[in-house]
Amino acid sequence: MLSLADIRFILRRNLVTAIAGVLIVVLMVVAIIGPYIVPHDPLQTNLREVLRPPSASYWFGTDHLGRDIFSRVITAARLDFAIAIIAVALSAAAGTAVGAFSGYLGGWVDKLLSRLVDVMMAFPLFVAAMALVAVLGNSVQSIVLATAIINLPFYFRLMRAEITQRREAGYVEAAIINGNGLGRILFTFLIPNALPPVIVQISLNLGWAILNTAGLAFIGLGVAPPTPEWGIMIQEGAAMMISGQWWVVVFPGAALALSVFCFSLLGDGIRDIMDPRRRS
Repeated sequence: MLSLADIRFILRRNLVTAIAGVLIVVLMVVAIIGPYIVPHDPLQTNLREVLRPPSASYWFGTDHLGRDIFSRVITAARLDFAIAIIAVALSAAAGTAVGAFSGYLGGWVDKLLSRLVDVMMAFPLFVAAMALVAVLGNSVQSIVLATAIINLPFYFRLMRAEITQRREAGYVEAAIINGNGLGRILFTFLIPNALPPVIVQISLNLGWAILNTAGLAFIGLGVAPPTPEWGIMIQEGAAMMISGQWWVVVFPGAALALSVFCFSLLGDGIRDIMDPRRRS
């Protein structure tokens, strides 16, 4: 079993992972309390302060409607993180359960579910997300559902492979002999022992889900304006880069890039922690 000493050893060897973890904690705290401490109303327009550069009054400047970009970037973090966390949690829970069921039963059930997942993965992920949101409508619920659906195959395949390797293990046969049912065998004996690769996938998918949310908003299929959201802010500020108002797009873009980068680094670090071969 992985001990706290093992985790400290990995973090000492990989300082970048530790820094990424700290930054994610900071970002999460900002997302939770940020909307209550921002200096300005993120929705309040002020035509006398249009496109002001960064200053003591407006740390990140203002946009084309005079709204404080700092307040909007901080407020948008809660929405983007909430969408990503809920979507990944749904896809991980559903994909893990269905993948475990498929891998344990095998036979025609496994073949049918595997072919359905293959069909889902045949479509480019972002294109599939666009199609789902276009059908379901522009709303937070639609984005969450679309992101969860397109992420589900990753967890299905991971869990199916892990369960297929473990279903004939001695402790599983002992559980069957002792009269345990299918549900107890899966959720008590098999799935908990197969979770490490799923945890790594979750940390990687969180960054992708944030990027997916911003991408949908950028092309007009995400959260509707004037809701503060990083993709919307980047889309609104893209045209202003040419005329020199760089701050309108740089700060929300930096927040998005930092979040995705930190989750990716954390995923690599968790993989190191979970893999005993990397602790030798």
